[in-house]
Amino acid sequence: MHLGDLKISLADDGEFRLDGGAMFGVVPRALWAKKMAPDESNRIHMTTNCLLVERGDDLLLVDTGVGDKGDPRFNQIFGLNPDSPRLLENMVARGYAPQDVTHVLLTHLHFDHCGWNTRKQGESWVPTFENATYWLQRGEVAHARSPNARDRASYNPLNWEPLFAAGVVELFDEEAEPMAGVRAVRVPGHNADMCIVLLDGGRDSGRGDGGASKTAGEGTTHGVFWADLVPTAAHVPYPWIMSYDLYPMKTLANKEIWLPRAASAGWLSIFEHDPVTPMATLVEDDKGRLHAEPLGSSTATTG
Repeated sequence: MHLGDLKISLADDGEFRLDGGAMFGVVPRALWAKKMAPDESNRIHMTTNCLLVERGDDLLLVDTGVGDKGDPRFNQIFGLNPDSPRLLENMVARGYAPQDVTHVLLTHLHFDHCGWNTRKQGESWVPTFENATYWLQRGEVAHARSPNARDRASYNPLNWEPLFAAGVVELFDEEAEPMAGVRAVRVPGHNADMCIVLLDGGRDSGRGDGGASKTAGEGTTHGVFWADLVPTAAHVPYPWIMSYDLYPMKTLANKEIWLPRAASAGWLSIFEHDPVTPMATLVEDDKGRLHAEPLGSSTATTG
């Protein structure tokens, strides 16, 4: 599908599962289970929707999924489905090869967002997207290199250190615009330096934070890739916040800033971990509560 001059499509990295209680924090199971039914181990079915954005000769990939570095125990814990097509296969199905990617933009460096950054070649680890510059938030890199006991398991240096060795990293601070109309903005909450990605396909793109009000995404040139600020459509309500978040009150504050902005301007919302509703627009009900209005499945997956 298109947002103005931006051609966008999703390529997921297959099925994985996380504990439903951890995914919904203080929300009782009796409520969240109606939205995302858990399995016998209390895990909910999730995916990693990676975003491809094409403009002119540039092809940008936002996040790179879980990857293939997990051992059998890792795969069992996180319920990776061995029969699910993975990111690289899904990219090819949409007409893109890894060497076509010119920019890789990482929202943060947790293992389920950057796993295909690198691949093993002989005895070495090399960038998977060999022609790309990788854009990483500076503070997130610093923390990933020296994590705390609470989030150490979320980081694997093989996902980023080979990029530095290859000299293909571009660091940024509060925001970055790797290509016209695609802007990463630091939005702390999930961790200190996670980013969301704003999309602006208008002819005057470059700031991605406006857009005239529209109805349910009709003709909109704007979108937002929520990363882990709003990981699934079920997380749109303000207090539905993950227990994984290191700074939940900052998550709440940022949801209260960004979700009304997306709703009032009719932005396309992209939910990175939602296997059923990857794309939607945000709609306010008669009580002032926001919810996700899904796009048709064919619209959501068309390149």
